[in-house]
Amino acid sequence: MSSQVTSAPAGSKQREAFGGRWIFILAAMGSAIGLGNIWRFPYIAYENGGGAFIIPYLIALLTAGIPLLFFDYSLGHRFKGSPPLTFRRLTKWTETIGWWQVLICFVIGVYYAAILGWSAMYIFYSSTEAWGDDPNAFFFEDYLQMSETPALDFTIVPSVFWPMLIIWVAVLVVLALGVRRGIGMASAIGIPILVLMFLILVGIALTLPGAAMGLDGLFTPNWAALTDPGVWIAAYGQIFFSLSVGFGIMITYSSYLKRRTNLTGSGLVVGFSNSGFEVLAGIGVFSTLGFMAQAAGVTIEEVVTSGIGLAFVAFPEIISQAPAGLGPVIGVLFFGSLLFAGFTSMISILEVVVSAVKDKIGWSRMTVVATFGLAAALISLFGFGTTSGLHLLDVSDYFVNQFGIVAASFVAVVAVAWILRRLDRMVKHLNQVSSFRLGGIYKFLVGILLPVVLAYTLVMEFIAQLSAEEPYGGMPNWYVNTFGWGMVISLIVLAILLTLIPWPKDSALYSEASENEYALDETDLVPGKHASTDESGQEIRS
Repeated sequence: MSSQVTSAPAGSKQREAFGGRWIFILAAMGSAIGLGNIWRFPYIAYENGGGAFIIPYLIALLTAGIPLLFFDYSLGHRFKGSPPLTFRRLTKWTETIGWWQVLICFVIGVYYAAILGWSAMYIFYSSTEAWGDDPNAFFFEDYLQMSETPALDFTIVPSVFWPMLIIWVAVLVVLALGVRRGIGMASAIGIPILVLMFLILVGIALTLPGAAMGLDGLFTPNWAALTDPGVWIAAYGQIFFSLSVGFGIMITYSSYLKRRTNLTGSGLVVGFSNSGFEVLAGIGVFSTLGFMAQAAGVTIEEVVTSGIGLAFVAFPEIISQAPAGLGPVIGVLFFGSLLFAGFTSMISILEVVVSAVKDKIGWSRMTVVATFGLAAALISLFGFGTTSGLHLLDVSDYFVNQFGIVAASFVAVVAVAWILRRLDRMVKHLNQVSSFRLGGIYKFLVGILLPVVLAYTLVMEFIAQLSAEEPYGGMPNWYVNTFGWGMVISLIVLAILLTLIPWPKDSALYSEASENEYALDETDLVPGKHASTDESGQEIRS
């Protein structure tokens, strides 16, 4: 193939870009640090060896999390596009993988808003302890007004619907403002506030009676757990889901970087910052759970929980039992942290959708946000702002993560590393623009270890669901088959159909550069330009 680069047509627009490398790092951290860091990691660590879990966790971070993060960076930065455009520039048939990732983000985005709406309301509820003596009944019955059985019920719950609407307006405004003025600014403001709020929360939690008992429960190592394969899978699963890798976010964000940016150095900062926040979250959460256990006169095992139960049932109980004056403060800090962590993550998730539609159709950002963003908001509000919203959220979250993200990541890695055999080229690109150079070990991790771990995780979850005595969560068969398995299959079918839609001549595929510029058969950088980085990681033009 010729190495001649055809210039972009006159009047074509350059791709948007972050204001600088550190703004990108903050945006990537905002995506990675989400709800799972706060309400999932502490429980996973506790259940899988306590302090001993740190060993498989760090190994999983170094052998899977960061390598997959680099993998996404190399694709997005090399091909300068959203997932569909990136995989289309890789080769025609892999465009389907990109649309698969976009649709996964769409599903996650529409239900993520509900949890942010709950968090926003609970900031206000904390001031009056509106849940009374029974936080569990208040959350499920009084607040969510949850239907007894899963069904298609479109009865709106005002206390859920209106906060969700405000969240959607805020997110769409940020997306409409663009990469630099919207996403970049939101991340630059949101992440420091999140870290500050959580540090204050942890400081208060450590002073509560019983905090030491909670920390002992979290960090006391159970070395025997290291011989259990399930513990190692749990470690890989936590790293995999917490870094926002494998479903298009980091591909999209890295496409907004300048041609010469220290990719691996940035990835190391993001990876270790995310894990550092998870450990901090574990300290804060278990300190407060220790206080709760001591106040109730029970062991730490009896109060440990995760997810929605931890956030909206256990923490309200802690707030009610806190020393005079501290309860509302703990509530604002905790639910405020959930809100900020979730908000920056939701922005990154929906930016994948906006970027993909914008690339394919050629519309302006404002038009895409006003149409597809509004459609997503309506689906979200009338699907998850109702009495049946929690049932739908539960089944959607499980299936889109376990059988969507994992499967799409496996296919992407196998396609690039084994079918197309382009891993060497991607490593070459990373090394040309980065300070931390990669070699044979990295190729082994991405080409061999990652496919094995992803395949094993996928197969084991599949077997677990097929061999279960009842459908997921004890829900009706028709409900799980429709909104669980049906959703998973429909995402793949829709991805194929979207791939069949031709790229318009004024779309990003043709307007930003010719396909020759991005062909992996040629040099990984624009012909005639070579890059290196100085000690600080800044780009150097030759």
